[in-house]
Amino acid sequence: MADAGEILVVGDGGWGTAIANVLSDNGSPVVMWSHDQDYAAEMAQGRENRKFLPGIKLHDSLVVTADPARAFERANMVIAVAPSKFLRVVLKRLKSNYNGAPVLSAAKGIEVETLSTCTGIINQEWSPSTVAAISGPSHAEEVGRRLPATVVVAGADIEFIREVQSRFSNRYFRVYTSPDIVGVEFGGAVKNVIAIAAGICDGLKLGDNAKSALITRGIMEIRRLGVSMGARPDTFFGLSGMGDLITTCISPYGRNRRVGEMLAMGKTLAEVEASTEMVAEGVQTTKAVVGLARKRGITMPISEEVFRILFEGKSPVNGVRDLMTRALKSEAETFE
Repeated sequence: MADAGEILVVGDGGWGTAIANVLSDNGSPVVMWSHDQDYAAEMAQGRENRKFLPGIKLHDSLVVTADPARAFERANMVIAVAPSKFLRVVLKRLKSNYNGAPVLSAAKGIEVETLSTCTGIINQEWSPSTVAAISGPSHAEEVGRRLPATVVVAGADIEFIREVQSRFSNRYFRVYTSPDIVGVEFGGAVKNVIAIAAGICDGLKLGDNAKSALITRGIMEIRRLGVSMGARPDTFFGLSGMGDLITTCISPYGRNRRVGEMLAMGKTLAEVEASTEMVAEGVQTTKAVVGLARKRGITMPISEEVFRILFEGKSPVNGVRDLMTRALKSEAETFE
């Protein structure tokens, strides 16, 4: 792919802003599109995304716009970062302006209504010639501060994923490549469900032993579902699987972990969601994951308990009790 043109980041959240700064640091001309005209003007003038990535200065060369025509004017790569629950709506809104450029999905989630991954939604709405996904342990707050982070980009088009690798990589942001787009997307999406369980673990003060077990058993659930969808088993023990899961389950920045923590403290889901403008992808993804697992006959006990706590009013204490008192079995049989 030629270097001429701009990289368009679709979405003005913290992760989109962090990505835009990384690419700008590397000398790429970058445009960040916001759905909100007033907020786009505020960011452009104040050079800060105060709502979603406060304290991080926008790169001097970064262009912020709410004008779809300007956004796509010179775009030769599009990075879709809108949350999965809004992604289809955003793509429909921009469809008439989309210029056929290769698309990189940097969102994580599974659509509840269709059980589609983010690249699936992109393919359905835009039908790009090339699509890939990027994922891994990379909280926007740390990437924004230029602390070291390492991720993986996956796709079938080797030339494109190598181009992404080259454009993103620098002294603080390292990118690996993978052909397993299914595994990379499922790792990034389902880990948010397990992160809610990790927050419940923290909120109930269950200790390090419990949390370590939760992370370990959680990656097995993610792996089982992903492999059933055609992913490679080893992908889930890499950056987009275990790596991302660990970060999301332990970091104070983790929005999904925070949801679980607040639920364990007695807050309702409605109260939790009303307390922030940021989207915790794991809430809606839990519905999709449990729906997909039930449809395919995949056993996912942690995800099932998170679903019951979120949407059926089950108490976190009872959820933990029921996980701990399930039928005993060999660990080896749970690997499959």
